[in-house]
Amino acid sequence: MDIISAIATASGVGGVAIIRLSGCGCLNLAQKMFCPSSKIAVTDFKPNVMYAGNIDGGNFKDYGMCVYFKAPKSFTGEDTVEFHCHGGTEIARGILKKTLDLGARPADRGEFTKRAFINGKLSLSSAEGMINMINAESLASLRAGSMLYSEKLTDEIKVFQSRLTDILAQIAVDMDYPEEQNEGSFSAVCSAIEALSENLNALSSTYTVGKRIKNGVTVALCGKPNTGKSSLLNALLGYDKAIVSSKAGTTRDAVEGDVEINGVKYNFIDTAGIRADAGEIESIGIERAKKIVSSSDIILAVSDGSGKADVEDCNGVVINVFNKCDINSPDGEYDVEISAKTGVGIDKLKQIICDKSIGETALDKAYVIEERHFNALKRANEALKSAVLNVDGLSLDMLSIDLKDAWDALGEITGETANETIVSTVFEKFCVGK
Repeated sequence: MDIISAIATASGVGGVAIIRLSGCGCLNLAQKMFCPSSKIAVTDFKPNVMYAGNIDGGNFKDYGMCVYFKAPKSFTGEDTVEFHCHGGTEIARGILKKTLDLGARPADRGEFTKRAFINGKLSLSSAEGMINMINAESLASLRAGSMLYSEKLTDEIKVFQSRLTDILAQIAVDMDYPEEQNEGSFSAVCSAIEALSENLNALSSTYTVGKRIKNGVTVALCGKPNTGKSSLLNALLGYDKAIVSSKAGTTRDAVEGDVEINGVKYNFIDTAGIRADAGEIESIGIERAKKIVSSSDIILAVSDGSGKADVEDCNGVVINVFNKCDINSPDGEYDVEISAKTGVGIDKLKQIICDKSIGETALDKAYVIEERHFNALKRANEALKSAVLNVDGLSLDMLSIDLKDAWDALGEITGETANETIVSTVFEKFCVGK
């Protein structure tokens, strides 16, 4: 492959900037623009050793470092060179331009990681785990991305594929020796497929929690005006975000704030109080509130003793919250009693929110956090179910088609059977230089 080059660090002034090159011949290119302080020639550099010297940036020279990673023991699996220079914007740009003048071409988004995938250094799902780690906004999201990057999901998928291969091998034997077929062999094949289907279902079921770990949990605060929703938002966030007033209808539009609880990002949205005699502007806020409630993962139905909040058209879990317990008594049964003003019950409410949205999370568990993976698992399972339904009515070779379809669907997760469109879509999520 040709030599690609890009700045691998964030733009702007900083301590160090890195210009990365990958491809056959990149060490020869580096020799044309790096002058080591020692007498050793660049082409004689030992792999994985940093060498100090002057880097030619065209119209200037910068004193920095150069390191060579020899194929296949590099991130991309190819010969790779990095220049470590001072972190000024123009310094990095000048050195990058020099590499391009000497024959390298600008790297596309995620092309270094794409080459690593092509060269077998990591799976497609592992690459997705890397970008999830980079974009993580919470500890739980970072951990989930890390598990994906470390091939945890890939290992599970390969076990499933291995079991499918075993079933296909048994079917091949039965086809070669039809006289030895019996009800027992069909039953064994069917049992093996059903067991694998249950395992795929179990893995797929982690997606509900997985996508919340990755993207965060949306929590809507709703109820009648003046029940203390804005005060509750401030109490949950730990700082004053929403305006608090004793006048009903203060909140006209949604007020948002996010906070990390038990490692998970929660986005709390304070909505306009819902009442029948609202004015024109307040009514617009109420309609927006209803839309937010309908799309939220968790709904906090806040009341202060004047009757429970009326929650309609919601798909999330409703938690009935009685506020102002320091001055009022509940008028019925609630999931939790709190005082947003004094802080009583806030920690308990947070724990209930966590339990209802995420539950217990295992640090070593591979959660399905990508919709692409979930859809592939779903298609694989549909193929297995089709095989089970037709195990008595189809010939063995026709049964094999469903099982191969399931194998291919699983292969899209690891990248073994992913087409170029899928691969390109994954790496377009990366930045240039990664």
